[in-house]
Amino acid sequence: MHRLIAQLVGPRGADDGSHTVEYAVGAMAAAAFAAVLLKVVQSTSIATQLTKLISEALH
Repeated sequence: MHRLIAQLVGPRGADDGSHTVEYAVGAMAAAAFAAVLLKVVQSTSIATQLTKLISEALH
């Protein structure tokens, strides 16, 4: 009976859900990075420098 249950459940320590957790952690890290990047780009000094850079590139 134990052998049948082991075959149905799979090997001990199987981590079938690990890929889902890895994707979730990766998505959370990407969202956090995007939030930090947004704050940096919205800062006055960075916005001024980007505007100056774009203006110089177009002239």
